[in-house]
Amino acid sequence: MSMFSTGILVLTSPLHTLPLRIVPVLSSAAQLVERTLYVHLHPGLNLGGGSQPRPVFIPPVVDLSTLITRLYSNAADVCGHLDVRVLLTNVRTQSAGCSGSAAPNCPFPTPQSLSHSPEVVLTDFPLQDLGQSHQVTQCLQKYTGHCYVCSPSISSVLLHPQLKLKLQVKENELKDAEEKAEPVETYSDVVVGGTFDRLHGAHKTLLNISCLLANRRFLIGVCDQAMLKKKVLKELIEPYSVRVQRLHEFLQDIKPSLQVEIVPLDDPFGVSITDPLLQCIVVSEETKKGGEAVNMKRAENGLPALVLHEIQLLKDAHHTETEEEKISSSSLRSRLLGTLLKSPENKSHLSPLPYVIGLTGGSGSGKSSITRQLEALGAVGIDCDKLGHDVYQPGSASYHRVLEAFGLDILNEDKTINRRALGRKVFGNKEQLKNLTDIVWPEIALLVKNKLSQAREEGKRVCVVDAAVLLEAGWTDLVHEVWVTIIPEEEAVLRITERDGMSAEDALHRLQSQWSNAKQVEHANVVLSTLWEPEVTRKQVLKAWNLLQKRIQQRPEGQ
Repeated sequence: MSMFSTGILVLTSPLHTLPLRIVPVLSSAAQLVERTLYVHLHPGLNLGGGSQPRPVFIPPVVDLSTLITRLYSNAADVCGHLDVRVLLTNVRTQSAGCSGSAAPNCPFPTPQSLSHSPEVVLTDFPLQDLGQSHQVTQCLQKYTGHCYVCSPSISSVLLHPQLKLKLQVKENELKDAEEKAEPVETYSDVVVGGTFDRLHGAHKTLLNISCLLANRRFLIGVCDQAMLKKKVLKELIEPYSVRVQRLHEFLQDIKPSLQVEIVPLDDPFGVSITDPLLQCIVVSEETKKGGEAVNMKRAENGLPALVLHEIQLLKDAHHTETEEEKISSSSLRSRLLGTLLKSPENKSHLSPLPYVIGLTGGSGSGKSSITRQLEALGAVGIDCDKLGHDVYQPGSASYHRVLEAFGLDILNEDKTINRRALGRKVFGNKEQLKNLTDIVWPEIALLVKNKLSQAREEGKRVCVVDAAVLLEAGWTDLVHEVWVTIIPEEEAVLRITERDGMSAEDALHRLQSQWSNAKQVEHANVVLSTLWEPEVTRKQVLKAWNLLQKRIQQRPEGQ
């Protein structure tokens, strides 16, 4: 059980030995910290030497860049629940001691505020003698307090006894390693671009390396609406303002001395091809060609080429067959499918049981197949499309009202309503369509309520109301939760044309007359997608069902 929400991990091992220690150190830290883990690097820091150590600048070297990548990669593997942030305030070309709190060459003339207040400080410092433990923890507390704003009584934990690693490094070996360290070329102004949806290890690596390279200004282009159209599950991408806010917070923690500029990216180039001050663009193997294209455009604009600094992609050890091998936002979005994205409202006017799911989505999105799967798991399905047919039957309350409103010429020979003829009367006429829905939607809602009452009398625990117009009709008051199923528009058009035999143009018109995926997702508690193979959908539905059972069990009485 984790004991602290936020912690700072002070890594003291030499850079060339740290790669061997990262996994056990992070694993140990993850047992104590549950939300945010800041990482402060001070290779060679001696916490047991008798005198109180002060923070110093450490130079940006290739080994440090490699270590940052390794840290985020290992963190994704062994403690993916943690928001790990490698701090770079004390990384600068100048490497000088700090003789006083106000000294100009001190990385922390005053303690740096962090966006999450640290509750514990951890370290990998190796104890030579267990009797030193109290002295070292006190020294660690003072050192951390000199660097960051934290409580004077902040808890401190030595991770070394738990690691059981014996990495003895002689002073002359450490000195040799420092002398051989290859410096990283730094630049005044650095630029990157991306979506930056739900900051993950690969984003953080890109941002940290960019901060390592940038001395003055860091310019970030963040994809806006025009650049999101082809993204997988684009409806689940966080709003632009949220992504920008999270970037600002992260970078303020990482390197507050940098001038950070974040601009919307409406095309693949943005200001990278017009800003004369830029010197370097950070790319990956995947985006290198994009960086080369930027330089071609800059040449056309009479601007000097940018240095392309390439970083490696981070492998995702937890990816599934339908996900990318690299750590990516699209994989993270796919893992949200079937989970609770937004807590349900308290519907005290509804009976606690059966618990009612309102399932909706655009035409062709796979609502019926998902309903069948939920029925197989024990839910009672209520098909509003079938109920819609019932309200048009002769003898029903709405039958005569529809005839009065739209005329007898919509009748078949057997006196049933010809829904195609009725459809032609309301097609493209918003006023007439509203007249029709004002008649039939309340009647369908009454039939749904009757079905729910019947399920309650039979002792059923879960019902699924399958309704394409759930949101438009305002039927959310009938359900405890809203589940939305989405697929891309082009896939929906293909399915509709194959299923209903209509043209692609008519299929597209039908979709555009409905609420968009994005608008429906705004109201969703759970989102599903039938875009992939049926087995993938089954796993989503099973995940959603199992999480639902837990929610039902954990509800307070009477809700």
